[in-house]
Amino acid sequence: MASVKQQMEVATAAKVLKLLGDKTRLTMVALMLEDECCVCEFVELFQMSQPSISQHLRKLRDVGLIEEERRGQWIFFRVNKKHEAYDMVASLLNHIPDQTERLRELEKDGLRVCCD
Repeated sequence: MASVKQQMEVATAAKVLKLLGDKTRLTMVALMLEDECCVCEFVELFQMSQPSISQHLRKLRDVGLIEEERRGQWIFFRVNKKHEAYDMVASLLNHIPDQTERLRELEKDGLRVCCD
């Protein structure tokens, strides 16, 4: 029975790592680990269309890696710290450049939570 659980864990890890193999999704998760973000912020940061950003977020949400919370007209996304792969993801993100400065720049430019 234990080997089945181990296989599930390996399968989950593989799925999460595959999703994070995409530069945009990896960066998104790194940003959301720093602070929750709205789709409009990702559109600005990545200079991508809203549908493209939403597609990336949907993939991360479908595996439970991120959570969303609606506040009025806005939906905010954050890393799901209860996900079984959270520790692995947090450890992985320690090996890439910190993304805090990108959020500060966005705020400085008055573009944090700019949904209209």
